[in-house]
Amino acid sequence: MSNQTSATEFLLLGVTDIQELNPFLFAIFFTIYFVNITGNGAILMIVILDPRLHSPMYFFLGNLACLDITYSTVTVPKMLENLLSTSKAISFLGCITQLHFFHFLGSTETLLLPVMAFDRFVAICRPLHYSVIMNHQVCIYMTVTIWTIGFFHALLHSVMTSRLSFCGPNHIHHFFCDIKPLLDLACGNTELNLWLLNTVTGTIALTSSFLTFLSYFYIITYLLLKTRSCSMLHKALSTCASHFMVVILFYAPVLFTYVSPTSDSSLDQDTIISIMYTVVTPALNPLIYTLRNKDVRSALNRKVRR
Repeated sequence: MSNQTSATEFLLLGVTDIQELNPFLFAIFFTIYFVNITGNGAILMIVILDPRLHSPMYFFLGNLACLDITYSTVTVPKMLENLLSTSKAISFLGCITQLHFFHFLGSTETLLLPVMAFDRFVAICRPLHYSVIMNHQVCIYMTVTIWTIGFFHALLHSVMTSRLSFCGPNHIHHFFCDIKPLLDLACGNTELNLWLLNTVTGTIALTSSFLTFLSYFYIITYLLLKTRSCSMLHKALSTCASHFMVVILFYAPVLFTYVSPTSDSSLDQDTIISIMYTVVTPALNPLIYTLRNKDVRSALNRKVRR
């Protein structure tokens, strides 16, 4: 294979080929990123500082806010830089590092959502046992477990991708380094990498979404069959609604990207969908929780008044 090369850098082609749109896109994505950092940073701050929010539900919410900040930070700053720069290069090491942390934080958030749903299931359906089942030690154990699984899942992909050889043009048709666009540039057989992507990543995404929806199914069934008080039913459904909205916004594009088959015609589609779960959804999460959660709104108001 005469054109086989050991790539030292890649060129991220970005969101669009129309240069005139770049300043406009920069302004939009910078604003969304600022909302993300400010909103999730505020949630993280009040969860840590307000003793009233030192409960399992808000402990996991703090983890979600931390993940949303770091998850976007892996990709968005580089995308913003490339929108204003003529040089869109990223080193081979930088590309693999970005890929690793993208999948590390993404898969960790994927695993965190069913844990948050289980917490709501126990709180609503087993309230008398809640403090025993969801004690501090259990919460720490579950959190460490999902962060560890996420790290090693990402390590698997980053190691397997870094071992590939790359041919011809080093142009990545995306705004960040992800597995699918890199496999399009690889020489030789990439069947194992595709199998790992579809099987391991697909299994994590499908299993997590199934367990999340199963928890909410049991919650809704329990509330409809057991709850006699309309005010209690409304309060419980309102609490779950914010979680459920986050779940839909996150899982829908992820499942579409990593469970659907890979095809050349889907590159532009994947880019648009990736913007949803890397840029837009992390910025919407704090708005959803602050607008729909009375405790978070009250804690935020107390901090603002001080």
